[in-house]
Amino acid sequence: MVSHYTKTDRFRGARIHLCDLADLEIRDCEVSGLKIVDCYGRDISLGGDFERVVVNDVDVTAYVEAELDRRHPARALARNAASPEDYRAAWDVIEALWGATIDRAKRLPEAKLHEQVDGEWSFVETQRHLLFASDAWLGNAVLEEEAPYHPLGLPAGGTPPDEAAKLGLTLEATPTLDEVLAPRLARMATMRRVVDGLTAAELDRVCARKPADMYPDQEYVPRRCLKVVLKEEAEHHRYAVRDLAVLEA
Repeated sequence: MVSHYTKTDRFRGARIHLCDLADLEIRDCEVSGLKIVDCYGRDISLGGDFERVVVNDVDVTAYVEAELDRRHPARALARNAASPEDYRAAWDVIEALWGATIDRAKRLPEAKLHEQVDGEWSFVETQRHLLFASDAWLGNAVLEEEAPYHPLGLPAGGTPPDEAAKLGLTLEATPTLDEVLAPRLARMATMRRVVDGLTAAELDRVCARKPADMYPDQEYVPRRCLKVVLKEEAEHHRYAVRDLAVLEA
């Protein structure tokens, strides 16, 4: 039986020595300072937002980021967006990427679009998460809509169910792709309208709201909020095409 540990600090500062950790999975965890020393294995996979990664005394951080940007140019456009023109250019690329990828996904049987690859979100779940991201960072924080959250939105893993319920989200829903795409594409159209009318002054306006109650109490400006939307779209597109290749095979 697989053991599951959630929201615990029992492993913080621990030393694991001469143990069999084959097939160990660490997901959505804080791993700053993690060291794996004098270990061995045939297939090691790392994925996440790491400021610095050193493998056998070689800092590979810059190489990995450059290779990801080469394969997925939208990442760099989203990350480096500074002017209104930059935001528009990034969204142009993201719109085109998702248009082609959604068409590609629709060529698969509907059941395939609900399959998870290696425990990651399914294609439909990915669309639900991007729906939530735009609702929170664009609809709520930037536009201050009266009812910004669509019930099919899916927040980040680990979000307490009661927090999701407060936003009117139905985490246990099992919608079809088309049912999710209806609000999802509407949100993308809203993002298009916003970036098309974006000005330098609007980028640095202080938002009256934060994305949701569960987010930290700090200053939010459209520059930051819209960049979160861009980065979420770019990164999750990368995951989606990776997993679609597996489903197609």
